[in-house]
Amino acid sequence: MDNIGMKPHAPRVIQGAADRSNISRRHILIGSAALLATAVSLPALAQSTTPSARSHNSGEIMMNTVTTKDGVTIYYKDWGSGQPIVFSHGWPLSADDWDAQMMFFLSHGFRVIAHDRRGHGRSSQVADGHDMDHYADDLATLTAHLNLKDAIHVGHSTGGGEVTRYIARHGESRVAKAVLISSVPPIMVKTPANPGGLPKEVFDGFQVQVATNRSQFYLDLPTGPFYGYNRAGSKPLQGVIENWWRQGMMGGIKAHYDGIVAFSQTDFVPDLKKFTVPTLVMHGDDDQIVPYADAGPLSAKIVKGAILKTYKGFPHGMPTTNAETINADLLAFIKS
Repeated sequence: MDNIGMKPHAPRVIQGAADRSNISRRHILIGSAALLATAVSLPALAQSTTPSARSHNSGEIMMNTVTTKDGVTIYYKDWGSGQPIVFSHGWPLSADDWDAQMMFFLSHGFRVIAHDRRGHGRSSQVADGHDMDHYADDLATLTAHLNLKDAIHVGHSTGGGEVTRYIARHGESRVAKAVLISSVPPIMVKTPANPGGLPKEVFDGFQVQVATNRSQFYLDLPTGPFYGYNRAGSKPLQGVIENWWRQGMMGGIKAHYDGIVAFSQTDFVPDLKKFTVPTLVMHGDDDQIVPYADAGPLSAKIVKGAILKTYKGFPHGMPTTNAETINADLLAFIKS
């Protein structure tokens, strides 16, 4: 450690016994006064350093959290000005998973917003409400709190389900466009109506791993199929893997356990039929988490007028591994 900013040591002075006694008493009095002053000022200091953001509409200072009608605290980031882009993250991550997109679109003059879903990241680790209806209602609470209008909603993976249910449940009055990236709609689990889905046993296995050793599970997923790092020729980035693990372990195990049912068993077909805003569906054909054939193309077919962009060889986590391509295509769609 260097000594930048440190003052040089004062010369050593040897005091007599009487001087030392006077100095000791004086130090005690000064120290006591300092402690009292510190105790008095602590609440004010804590208040002054609490994270806050300035409202874009009225100029007042407000916290960077919002409380839902059932008492859940939702954390969010809100940067910049201009047309708002709202990002909904995947399971079991947080708003931090959108770093590459937040920085990119902020630099292009947009207002960028991302929140931690209930039970995830820095939001409340509640026991209940980990289903798509609550996710959508929480998003509606956030958009109303920020009074967002003409917003572009972008959802990745489970976040795509959240955006889909939000539009269907709360309408499009605040929405300009929608983007579904590697998203879970129309429905992931195999059913008689969805024979191409994954067997329920796959998701049951996910729940077992979350319940018994999610820390290891949250290393195995990003190390392997989530980013396609298990493919020949891939170049795993340890920082990306550890950041995925970090975000996952920030959230609550109950939220993550229940969330597996939410993202795998929710039927979004009726929701997708309600879309009327311009919609872009982006999906990699080597997605090992939400397999391409039973997701992106089917959603694009259900949403009237939707655009499907297929990315050859791209993995589920392509907003991170292929951020340059994804960001450029997002920007082109938003400006179109």
